[in-house]
Amino acid sequence: MRSLKYLLLPFILFYGVKVAAQVEQDGPYIVRSGKNIIAHYVLNDISKTDTLNEKNPVQVRFAKHKEWDFSFKLRANNVIQPSSYKAVEKMLVLSDIEGEFEAFRALMIANKVIDEKYNWIFGKGHLVICGDLFDRGKDVVPYLWLLYKLEEDAIKKGGFVHVLLGNHDVMNMAGDLRYLAPKYPASAKLIGITYEKLIAEDTEIGKWLRSKNAIEKIGDKLFLHAGISPEINATNLSLQEINDKCRSYYGISTKKLDADGKKWMSSGGPFWYRGYFGDDRTPITTVDSTLAKFDVRQIVVGHTITEENIAAYYGDKVIGVDVNQHKGNRKAIIFNGEKTLVVDDKGNRTPLANADKK
Repeated sequence: MRSLKYLLLPFILFYGVKVAAQVEQDGPYIVRSGKNIIAHYVLNDISKTDTLNEKNPVQVRFAKHKEWDFSFKLRANNVIQPSSYKAVEKMLVLSDIEGEFEAFRALMIANKVIDEKYNWIFGKGHLVICGDLFDRGKDVVPYLWLLYKLEEDAIKKGGFVHVLLGNHDVMNMAGDLRYLAPKYPASAKLIGITYEKLIAEDTEIGKWLRSKNAIEKIGDKLFLHAGISPEINATNLSLQEINDKCRSYYGISTKKLDADGKKWMSSGGPFWYRGYFGDDRTPITTVDSTLAKFDVRQIVVGHTITEENIAAYYGDKVIGVDVNQHKGNRKAIIFNGEKTLVVDDKGNRTPLANADKK
């Protein structure tokens, strides 16, 4: 009798404990089919499909945080934005959120970019995202849709949202999923489609991503994900030409890139270059060449985490904004008139440090 009790124990434990869902929530992944809008969601490992029309707001829901829910309207098309903008009074800049929705939301609320209902309260300020929307975090899709929503909301209030792409974003479009959290292929399987097709160029997320720039100039500052290498400096292309060139390679796998494509989409390109940081940094002449080429005073990049970030390098000519959001290091930078301040998710503000002096 005693042995039977121990034999039954694993079954009692198995059936008595609720197994956590592999995918608590994901989506919506949206595609147009004629006049219909098809939205795929996953909630607690169950796939759901809704058919919407143009008048229906799209709902983004969170399984454990109902207070985070929001909705947005789909736009008819995605316009490619300019590569250059006039100087603005205030900007908040960050990078490499990679699906950490909670971190992004907290940073935006604490620094009065949005309120808790996602209303834009940053006035005529600009929000700049220096790439890496995808991969390791658990809420990539809600993060994408919130940026999509804020783009429209900001314009209505005289502000602007700049979404630039990083290496993880172009990797996902090209089918390189090495760093993708397991949740996303699991979602695709539940929906009954490959992950690549969920963000393909015929989907709403896919169209939006493929409209994005790699590099933009705002006043006397240049923004991009990684950096400008000597090889890219030597191309003698304008910002718009660089963006057009990069966009032409979105969605093409590395194996299928020609020699020119590899120049732009590999280690020396604007999505991958790490030459501003580390023990073997590029000489300051490379930085000065970029500043002169694009007529700017500073280059602001993400991509490379350092112990000092967020910090200035090369005598304030380069600013690195990448911090480890996954480990709770929630920071961004604000340019407000003549002031440059590092901010966190509690609203604390500190002067920008110079890494060269440490």
